[in-house]
Amino acid sequence: MNYFAHGRRFLDKPYFLAGTAVPDWLNVVNRRARARARRARPLLMDADPHIAAVAGGVIQHHFDDHWFHQTPAFASLQLKFTVAIRDQLPPDNGFRTSFLGHIMVELLLDAVLIQEDVKQLDYYYAAIRSLDAQIVTRAVNRMTTQPADGLAPLLPRFSDERFLYDYLEDGKLLWRLNQVMHRLKLPPLPESLTAWFPDARDEVRQHATELLSQPPSSQSKAPL
Repeated sequence: MNYFAHGRRFLDKPYFLAGTAVPDWLNVVNRRARARARRARPLLMDADPHIAAVAGGVIQHHFDDHWFHQTPAFASLQLKFTVAIRDQLPPDNGFRTSFLGHIMVELLLDAVLIQEDVKQLDYYYAAIRSLDAQIVTRAVNRMTTQPADGLAPLLPRFSDERFLYDYLEDGKLLWRLNQVMHRLKLPPLPESLTAWFPDARDEVRQHATELLSQPPSSQSKAPL
């Protein structure tokens, strides 16, 4: 899952919502820092309710990612997208196409959910703006393997950029994808790839319910 799919159910719980974004934020500020569920769990009983809420959101993130990646719809679309992308890019011996197949499912699912009710994304960003970045950083530093340097200044930038809206437009989506490619030191994607985006959007839209349906095998396992 990506940011909005993770957090949309918790718009009235800003610090819990922040926790659902923490693992992805850490990928931006320090890829070596990991917020593991096992390190977050002891903080659920913290005296500071904000710290406990962030920890709960981190645990929720990992729980939801686990079952989401087990859905047949995700496996099918990831493979289909990987093949489609591979057919449109120069030969690549690395992991770029499979990585893109994976994240395209997640980004386009966010786009589908946002299109259903754009105001929900407005509320999402309002929740992020209400956070005290120092409190979030203190919480995260108590559960990460390395200090989350850069997290506090990232939060206002994340709120100001509002880049999740860009997923709704093909050209802007490509630009955001190429930012990821640059961060990972991978070759940029050609503009021609956007010709495939409408078909990919339709595929995700058609399978959105299946993508968001927790498999029975994981329904008995509570996240917290």
